[in-house]
Amino acid sequence: MSTSRPRSDPDRAPAPNRGPAAAAGNRRALIAAAREIYAEHGPMVPFSAIAKRAGVGQGTLYRHFPDRVALVLAVFDENVDALEEALREGGTIMALLDRVIDQASVSTAFIRLLSEHQHDPRARELALRLDRLVDLLRERDQAAGRIGSHVQTIDVQLAISMLAHELASTAASDRATVAARARRLFELSFRPA
Repeated sequence: MSTSRPRSDPDRAPAPNRGPAAAAGNRRALIAAAREIYAEHGPMVPFSAIAKRAGVGQGTLYRHFPDRVALVLAVFDENVDALEEALREGGTIMALLDRVIDQASVSTAFIRLLSEHQHDPRARELALRLDRLVDLLRERDQAAGRIGSHVQTIDVQLAISMLAHELASTAASDRATVAARARRLFELSFRPA
């Protein structure tokens, strides 16, 4: 009785195991895969599907993100990075709301997942970073006369939260209309008296 081994392709070298050097790339691939798969299938997709889409094993997924909340927070961490980068130098409160609309429109599954775990202590640092950005933009807008002195940081935070949650519960076909109406309401309520 002979046992045969699968033949290897002599023209194809085995993929090298890059070990720790691959960690950052794997993390980015997992976050990108999660964005895609949650947008396509919603928040209850099997966690293993994310690893498969990213082209990594489940062990790699769990090493980077031990649970769904850790993955959601990583996505929002990237979102806050993008907001800070885009708005720190020349942004306004209304530009912030526009960017939140853009992000929320494609992150509805993540918003639903995070809202179920809104009191998770891991989310606190993200909230503080967003608070600092809102404070900076609010102070700048008030000094320039773009928004009224009655607008407080909590008002902008509420606007962001209401906008994100409303868009997460709105059908994709209606999100642009709902976002435009919400933006107009905030614009009216924030303008100088």
